[in-house]
Amino acid sequence: MDSGSLAWVLTSAALVLFMTPGLAFFYGGMDRSRSVLNMLMMNFWCLLTIPILWVTIGYSLAQAPFENDFLGDFTNAFLRDMTITGEDGGKGLLVMVFLGMFAVITPALISGAVADRMKFAAWALFAPIWTLLVFVPVFKWVYGGWFFKGVFADSDLALPGSLDFAGGTAIHVNAGISALAAVLVLGKRKGWPKEGHPPHNMPLVMLGTGILWFGWFGFNAGSALFANGQAVQAFLNTFLAAAAAGLAWALVERIRDGHFTNLGAASGIVAGLVAITPCAGFVAGMSPIFIGLIAGVACCLAVGLKTKFGYDDALDVVGVHFVGGLVGSLLVGFFADATYFGGGEPFFMDGLFFGGGPDLLIEQLFANGVTIVYAFVMTTLIMLALKATIGVRVSEETEATGLDLAEHAETAYHSGAGLSGS
Repeated sequence: MDSGSLAWVLTSAALVLFMTPGLAFFYGGMDRSRSVLNMLMMNFWCLLTIPILWVTIGYSLAQAPFENDFLGDFTNAFLRDMTITGEDGGKGLLVMVFLGMFAVITPALISGAVADRMKFAAWALFAPIWTLLVFVPVFKWVYGGWFFKGVFADSDLALPGSLDFAGGTAIHVNAGISALAAVLVLGKRKGWPKEGHPPHNMPLVMLGTGILWFGWFGFNAGSALFANGQAVQAFLNTFLAAAAAGLAWALVERIRDGHFTNLGAASGIVAGLVAITPCAGFVAGMSPIFIGLIAGVACCLAVGLKTKFGYDDALDVVGVHFVGGLVGSLLVGFFADATYFGGGEPFFMDGLFFGGGPDLLIEQLFANGVTIVYAFVMTTLIMLALKATIGVRVSEETEATGLDLAEHAETAYHSGAGLSGS
């Protein structure tokens, strides 16, 4: 691996790591002041536990060997054969490090849905268990398993399966539908939806949004795994889709509600980042702008479904990450242009708008459909098991007074009486 690519992927790994604190700020600002530290700790807990799980068994099960379609084995468990002195000169170790950052942030995404009411002890077990039982197998299926190799297409073609450049299916759809399963088991917050729960600190939300956008360039452009033209294209696509989605969300709010809001702009930016993730290295030209506009409108409308259907997704994980990830993953089947990722063959890798047939869209539909069913069922079982053993929900008193003091013996704010009850 050339030194430029090595430096770029290492830098990208650091950028993706920085996204988890950014997500903590984003969610923390949206949460209530009396539970903001709990939200920060839920995210930082993933930083503490998932890297250990990843290097011991997670990476090996998620990636090795390539021949296994459904789950890896223990070939690389406990960093076996993962050294800089091997035949690959450390490239395998580099990829493991980079992918490990994705493993960290994926369960952290779910934390926003269960805000204000989940026991931290339950979360402490949920995050690594979910990573091992849900994230790891889906990641294997998407990147080297049966989704990647194709279910319906001609097996003689080079890449006959579904496409997911940086984690639309494996990360956002996976975590988003799991968030829905988790909140259905956990139940609604006391007083929801009659009592409003507005963000307690919008500057913190905007700061988190900026960090996420910054880190997402590593998330998407780094997924090229080389410092090459595809990385440049993914970088540009990430920039354009986020801007377009933020603009679309803001305009929908202005037309519908009469106001441009900071929360809407921030949520739209994140929705665009989510939607372009599966497409980032496979589209070009004006496509990322169209993808961002579609995602911004779709996610803005989707966040209202929780009130209509009665599921308490506290910080809109389902509306932004599940819907955004699904929209982006399916739009690969329309906007993919093979000219920009290998050129021409296999032909069906072109999306419908670029002369391809329906094969790619069918593969996208199948991969996402299976992921939705598997992740929803497995997450429900994990939550039910925790509920039956240690319990998953704090007491009504703790929920009313806030999780910071009860769960962590800390408070985020020591002055300003008005904040204590917000």
